Amino acid sequence: MSIRRISILAAATLLFCTVAAVGVARAQGGRTVSDFSLRSATNTEVALKSYAGSKAVVVVFLNPNCAYSKLYQNRLAALNTQFSGRGVQFLFINAPINLEASADLSEAEKLKVKATADLPLLTDEGQKVSSLLGATKTPEVVVLQPVGDGFAVRYKGAIDDNPLVESDVQERYVQQALTNLLAGRPVGVADKRGAGCLIKRN
Repeated sequence: MSIRRISILAAATLLFCTVAAVGVARAQGGRTVSDFSLRSATNTEVALKSYAGSKAVVVVFLNPNCAYSKLYQNRLAALNTQFSGRGVQFLFINAPINLEASADLSEAEKLKVKATADLPLLTDEGQKVSSLLGATKTPEVVVLQPVGDGFAVRYKGAIDDNPLVESDVQERYVQQALTNLLAGRPVGVADKRGAGCLIKRN
């Protein structure tokens, strides 16, 4: 085989590997973020980089006045309990919402909604984090995985496929993503649009 043919073959192999790597990165979320800061109720700074030793960081955008956020509080508390002891850190962010644009639930359903789980909320000053991660609704979840000097977005979107009736949930997107990440597997579904209250931008 000539040197020229070997060079062409090597170049083709390199191109294939690069394309494959890009495809895998996209399938896993691809985009990375370096760091961001939040504020706790005691005005303490909470920095993403402080969780670089975690196996995953789950950023959850909520609002106490959003009916959908209330419907998911127990489920989020259960996820926190299930994964927090396995190296997963949950960050619950209080995001402002457009109340007039969030009425997808019927009045009857709204009356049934009760906040039964207490999730400590962090403040996203200037809505920098929701903008950085592209969050548009509450509740919305972004699963980050520490990689190198940053955090890769592995999943973004809905918590599961049924906000109204927990007992009828068929697909648990966040639970599946975390289970797969902890097992060293691809997350599966990397993006899933969900129902919620629109985050209000300044």
